[in-house]
Amino acid sequence: MTESAKLNGGGPAAARTIGIAAEIVATVARASRGTWADAPGIAAQAVKIAERCPELAAADEEVWHAALVALGVAVERGGEGGDGDLRVRLEKSVELPVAIAETGADVADLAATAARLGEGTFRSDAVSAALLAHAGVRVARHLVAVNLGTREDDDRSRRAASAEWRAEQAVKQALEAD
Repeated sequence: MTESAKLNGGGPAAARTIGIAAEIVATVARASRGTWADAPGIAAQAVKIAERCPELAAADEEVWHAALVALGVAVERGGEGGDGDLRVRLEKSVELPVAIAETGADVADLAATAARLGEGTFRSDAVSAALLAHAGVRVARHLVAVNLGTREDDDRSRRAASAEWRAEQAVKQALEAD
């Protein structure tokens, strides 16, 4: 992998998908202001998350690319030298998918709340947002699981698994509300 060959992988796509889900939650909450007292607060939270997601996507792309470059260098050298750099880059490349998964779980929770309490006309949109957020979380958790810098029993793997569980529960709640 050369420095100039940047790739757009699953992590950035997951972050952008979660951002879209957050935008949908904000739309549902805004449309529900007349019937739901907490709608403005939910909308504000969703907007803040939606604004953060492009930054997560860009940062994930950057660290993922750096890890791929370091892995390529290690392979070219036959595993000699640069192992410390590779390890550091792999460690960094797993932190962002964990953050993306946790952000997605937060969005799924907001979407479930919007599905339960939002204007009935827009509940299916809130459910859609929960499903999209859950998809982003699943992608991010998968990326954590396959990262060479993690093990199944480490804290980052547990955090990503917890985020996936939270998002799954939120989807169930949202579907029950629709």
